[in-house]
Amino acid sequence: MSGLPVALRAAVEATKERVASLHAELPRWELVVWTAGNVSERVPNPDGDDLLVIKPSGVAYDDITAEAMVVCDLAGNLVEGERSPSSDTAAHAYVYAQMPEVGGVVHTHSTYATAWAARGEEIPCVLTMMADEFGGPIPVGPFAIIGDDSIGRGIVETLRGSRSPAVLMQNHGPFTIGQDGRAAVKAAVMCEEVARTVHIARQLGQPLPIEQSAVDSLHDRYRFVYGQH
Repeated sequence: MSGLPVALRAAVEATKERVASLHAELPRWELVVWTAGNVSERVPNPDGDDLLVIKPSGVAYDDITAEAMVVCDLAGNLVEGERSPSSDTAAHAYVYAQMPEVGGVVHTHSTYATAWAARGEEIPCVLTMMADEFGGPIPVGPFAIIGDDSIGRGIVETLRGSRSPAVLMQNHGPFTIGQDGRAAVKAAVMCEEVARTVHIARQLGQPLPIEQSAVDSLHDRYRFVYGQH
């Protein structure tokens, strides 16, 4: 065990279990291939700086366990673990550092959403499902090189002005955020679904946009009325 404070140990171990389990959802929903993609979740620290749990770089999904997870600080530095963190750790860490309301981040290279990203084109809000989940179009973020916090900066700059929990980073792929890891995974699944549906619709003709007032109404209903509260 590392030198983490005793008060944080239980939270870190529980987060490792959740994050390892959530990684299984990415291949299940066909959002990743080989070792691409990652899920992370924030570990709140009432007595100091928050941490994050993420998968190690280049580890196959069949080999992902809670014990394999690594813990980093919000500067992207390894705090606990025997393997190098995901190459996207700096991006995740920057999002957590700049957006305290975010508790989970997911990155995939899912086929249809990444195809929109390759064109640098936002996904227009032409489905009630999109109005519900994303509150409008899914925006495109700037091109950025992997390795430092450039991707994270692009994510934050794009999503701070959007109700969408998803951004298509140009020439790269989707990143999603949520109040926890599960919410971010759900957003990744929904992002790919609407990317595929809108793509198919455009093969048949021009999709019809939804009026902004209707988008607002649908989004509010989804947030405050739909489901169990």
